[in-house]
Amino acid sequence: MYTINITGHHVDITPALKEHINEKMDKLSRLTDQITTIQVTLMQDNHEQKAEARIHLPGKELFAVAASENRLFHAIDAMAEKLARQINKHKTKQSANHQKPMVAS
Repeated sequence: MYTINITGHHVDITPALKEHINEKMDKLSRLTDQITTIQVTLMQDNHEQKAEARIHLPGKELFAVAASENRLFHAIDAMAEKLARQINKHKTKQSANHQKPMVAS
């Protein structure tokens, strides 16, 4: 089980935003059961909406940031896609390390 912390800088965290983030993070949690915590930060600069997240796994921390000029929901979607690719890459590396044959000296 993992915890999600959602913060906003110059952004009000609405129930719709929370629900959207929770849906995306639930999809990521289906990729791996090793997630311990997720920190999501939503930001608004002049004309840009940004979403960034840190996912903590045992021995690894994944980070992704995405921006959109129009909607914060688009930035959240792009951020979640980046995290999904990173999780899959991490899983591939882990399985490759476990399948390496031991070399006898």
